Amino acid sequence: MTRLLRDTLDDWADEARVPHDLADRALRRRAWRPVGAAALVAVMIAAVAVFVTGQRDPEPVIRTADGVTLPARPSPAPTDVRTDTTGSPPKKLIAAGRMAVSAYYVYSREVLDEKHERIRRTWSLYDPRTGGYERTPYAWVDVAPGLQVAAVLEGDLLSRRLGVLDLNTRQMLTWIDLEHPVGSVAWSPDGTRILATAYSRYPDDLVGRGEQAVPPIGRSPRTGYYIVDVREGTADYHELPPMADSRPGDPEGRPFNISARQDLGWSLDGTMIYGATSTRPDRVFFTLDGEERPWPEGQRYVDHSNQPATSPDGRLVLSSPGLPTKIMDAETGAVVGSQRVLQLHAWADDDNVIALGCAGACENEFDAGLVLVSVDGSRMTQLARNQDTNADGAWHWVLTPR
Repeated sequence: MTRLLRDTLDDWADEARVPHDLADRALRRRAWRPVGAAALVAVMIAAVAVFVTGQRDPEPVIRTADGVTLPARPSPAPTDVRTDTTGSPPKKLIAAGRMAVSAYYVYSREVLDEKHERIRRTWSLYDPRTGGYERTPYAWVDVAPGLQVAAVLEGDLLSRRLGVLDLNTRQMLTWIDLEHPVGSVAWSPDGTRILATAYSRYPDDLVGRGEQAVPPIGRSPRTGYYIVDVREGTADYHELPPMADSRPGDPEGRPFNISARQDLGWSLDGTMIYGATSTRPDRVFFTLDGEERPWPEGQRYVDHSNQPATSPDGRLVLSSPGLPTKIMDAETGAVVGSQRVLQLHAWADDDNVIALGCAGACENEFDAGLVLVSVDGSRMTQLARNQDTNADGAWHWVLTPR
C-alpha cells in the first residue's frame, strides 16, 4: 500500500471539501503505478454492493423549542489581508478580501484493534475575541458566512446533537436534538440553514494498520440528511441513499463514488444540494427534497469545493489544479492569466485569488501553503506558513465568506 494511496483515501474521507495536496488528482486519473495499489483498485471496482430502499412513511419534523435570532453579518464586511506565516497550524486569523480561514482541522489515527483504525479530526475555530483560533471538543464545525456563528456537532464521532455557537460570546444559542446520527454540517450560502449529513455508522473507519489501513470495501453508510432552519427552529429529515461504487458493466460516464464519507453540500444559490462524485463532473445535484436534477445553469465550482469558480463580477473563471494554474475569460474561455501555484481555491476579490502556493521553485509539490495571487500571477502574498501537506499532523483549512 503506497503512501500516495493512503493519503488520497484520507482526503477522500472529507470529499466535500477541497483536498490540500495533489494526490486526489493522481487517483482520479488512475495514475497508480505500484502493483499493490492497482490491485486494490481492481478489488474496489469489482465489489458489488446491493442496497434496497423500501417505501417508508415520512420521517417526523423535529422542532426545537424556539427559533434563534442570528447575529447580523458585518456590513460592510472586512476586506483587509491578514497573515500568519510563523505558526503551523496558525495562531492568528488568516484572511484576504472577501474570504477568511474560519476553522481548520488536523487528522489523527486511532487504533481500534489489531485489524482496524479510525480517522479523527481535531477542530480549531476562529475566535473574534482574540483574533486567533481556539481548539474545540466538537466532532465537526462549520462557520456561517459573516463569521458570527458556527454549527457544531457534540461529541467526537457521529452526533445526535447539533449546536449553534455564537463566536463572539462563545455561548450556545441553541441545541437541536436529532433522531438520526449525523457526521457533518454545512451552512447555506445565506447563513440561515444548516445541512447535516446522516450516517448509520462512522464513515471514517479503516481496515488494516499503518500503511496498509484503507476504508472498508462496500457501500457508504450515508442514510440521508437534515435541513435545519435555524430561525424557524425546525429540522426536516430526508432519506438519501449513498452514491454507488463503480461496477463492471456500468454505462460509460456513469457517476460513482468510492468514498465511505459522502457529505452533502449546498448549491451556490442555496436552492439545491449536491453530493460529491469520484468522477467528472465532480458532483450530482438534488432538490432540497432529494430529487436528482440537472446541473444548475450557469453555476461553476472550484473542483471538489463549495466555492464559486466565477469571479464576483462574473468576468473570469478559475481553472482546475495543476502547476501552473490558469484563469480564463468566463465567456470566451480565453486564458487571461497564469499563476505559479498548485491550486486556485477561492476569489478574494475580482483581481486576486486565494491559492495553494509552493515553496521555492516548486521542486516538492507537498511543500506548500496558502497564498494570495493576482490574476496575472505577477503579485503574490504569503498568507500561511508552508508545510508538508502530505505529513501526519498537517492542518486543513476551511474558507468562509467574511
